[in-house]
Amino acid sequence: MNRSDADARAVAVIGVACRLPGASGADELWALLRDGTDATSETPPERYDVDALHSPTPGPGHIASRRAGYVDGIAHFDAEFFGMSATEAVELDPQQRLLLMTAWEALEDAGQRPDLLAGSRTGVFVGNARADYLELALRQGPDGATASQLNNFRSLLPARISHTFDFRGPSVVVDTACSSSLVAVHQAVQSLRSRETPLALAAGVNLKLRPDEGLVMTQAGGMAADGRSKFGDANADGHAPSDAVAVVVLKRLADAVADGDRIRAVIQGSAVGNDGRTSDSVLNPSLQGQIDVLRWAYEDAGIDPADVDYVEAHGSGSPAFDPLELTALGRVLGEGRPADRPLLVGSVKTNVGHAEAAGGLAGLIKAVLCLEHGQVPASLHLSTPNPEVAWDELPLVVPTGLVDLPETGRPTVAGVSGQGSSALNAHVVVRSPAPAEAPVAPRTARGPAPAGAARPTPYVLVLSARSSAALEALARSYAVHLAPGGAGAAYSVRDICYSAATRRQHHEHRLAVVGASHEELVAALTGSPGLGGRPLSAVTERYRRGEDVDWGAVFGDPGRFVPLPTYPWQTKRYWPGEEHDDDGGDLASWVLREHARTGFDDKSTLTDIGIDSLAKLRIIVELTKRSSQEVDPEEFGRLRTVGELRRWTRELEAAAR
Repeated sequence: MNRSDADARAVAVIGVACRLPGASGADELWALLRDGTDATSETPPERYDVDALHSPTPGPGHIASRRAGYVDGIAHFDAEFFGMSATEAVELDPQQRLLLMTAWEALEDAGQRPDLLAGSRTGVFVGNARADYLELALRQGPDGATASQLNNFRSLLPARISHTFDFRGPSVVVDTACSSSLVAVHQAVQSLRSRETPLALAAGVNLKLRPDEGLVMTQAGGMAADGRSKFGDANADGHAPSDAVAVVVLKRLADAVADGDRIRAVIQGSAVGNDGRTSDSVLNPSLQGQIDVLRWAYEDAGIDPADVDYVEAHGSGSPAFDPLELTALGRVLGEGRPADRPLLVGSVKTNVGHAEAAGGLAGLIKAVLCLEHGQVPASLHLSTPNPEVAWDELPLVVPTGLVDLPETGRPTVAGVSGQGSSALNAHVVVRSPAPAEAPVAPRTARGPAPAGAARPTPYVLVLSARSSAALEALARSYAVHLAPGGAGAAYSVRDICYSAATRRQHHEHRLAVVGASHEELVAALTGSPGLGGRPLSAVTERYRRGEDVDWGAVFGDPGRFVPLPTYPWQTKRYWPGEEHDDDGGDLASWVLREHARTGFDDKSTLTDIGIDSLAKLRIIVELTKRSSQEVDPEEFGRLRTVGELRRWTRELEAAAR
């Protein structure tokens, strides 16, 4: 593969989103990495009783560590946003719930409107190896094996995204153990290159709700006793498992440039390969297998391995795996490398733990952030380099502090590695955008307008949400974003307003304000808009009424897509066995709270608010239990409206007294 061919096949990373231990998004992840934070923690009681299982002495039924990496708030979900009832939300695997919200955030980061993508051949590729929520339900015995558990089989992880957004391209679960999400990226890249899909989401999700795998890994000697991954260290004693949800949005590079997308990084090439019989067992890693995949990946990318500046290693902190991985990197990427430019190598697992099937995508997002910031953060817990690694012979450096990436006069190149216990290795080659592909440069700092200068042009800023509370929260986020010191202060008012109008989906609850400066927009968002009869007043009123607006006519020449605040989720906690906030104590209020998917009044039909035949079957069973009365399915089936449901349930309650 020569470089020109590789460039023609390159794929742009245009959006990222993640939920990792200690970080609810990419910006928080970078702050965590930059500050050298260890985000692992004690196992919370709601996961499992670690006191009953932990023992410093290995043995059957014992778990080696009290710590791991945990994402906060895994039970919280904005069910109303996604048109789900409370009952559906409780029954749905939180992996699916969090993946839905993270996918939406990634699409917003990419400036891709889900409503305009509906019906397209957008592909979804999800790396995953756990179904803990389903298995916990099935362990309850026959009562836990309800029909609703059909929704929690792992094949539904990508299908849930495809169905929610009406994506009609490939929708695939990838399970190659710990390399799963990087293999998902590889498959997404191949799908885009072949023009099977115009856009692809590659994701990884891993929520650790059960101790079982930890018990197995403890027996196998693979769990770090202190719950920390110590990549490259002489005292490395295994990995610390962790949660993760991560999504990247990918598009062919040429299409992303033509569409004016914000290109965060470029995937230049990738490769996957199995160890075959180059090791003595399927579970043992192979030096040759890793060397092969590294060479194939850089051949596919059309890049000399000696030009790679940084590698985000698999980096699990395994005493057996680390020396092999570092040796393979040194042999392939060290050949022909200048002595004054050693290869920088690190591992996000030292900060957040080993996210198993989602770990590769966590590493890819870290690599993208490193390229954007021009720096490589420290890998933690490295005090004594592993003596099994020939550090004096291999041109490798594992940074123990924040270091700058070298200035080379060309795009910076990084590699991301993943290894699975399935013996499947993956490597993705990613580079910073070239000047013609680069993200929007921040505008120059603001200064006072010269005396007598013409007044700046005012622009309309439009915001929308699916509830009034979310709209108020979004307005507050924009006010912070636009204020001095906020991220939006670096971009022009026109580009911010253009991006909000053309790159965000418009919901039913709407707000529109006008301003010629950041200060005016902040004032309008935090107080009275005071339009004062400006020509844009008519546009704002039309938008507020829910009418379609020709934004091309409003803005004239296209603007540039710039970063904006993300949607402010209005989450509630959904977990089996827990009561939810009620709007009334009667049976009708309970039924509507649990099963209605939209707003309603007494005239609303049950069908229109999402109470379909399957929901009615569930309601009959639940009403029988709650009212201690036999419920006639035919009588219930004749109910059409919310008002009829209220009257009927009142009669049912009266009969039960």
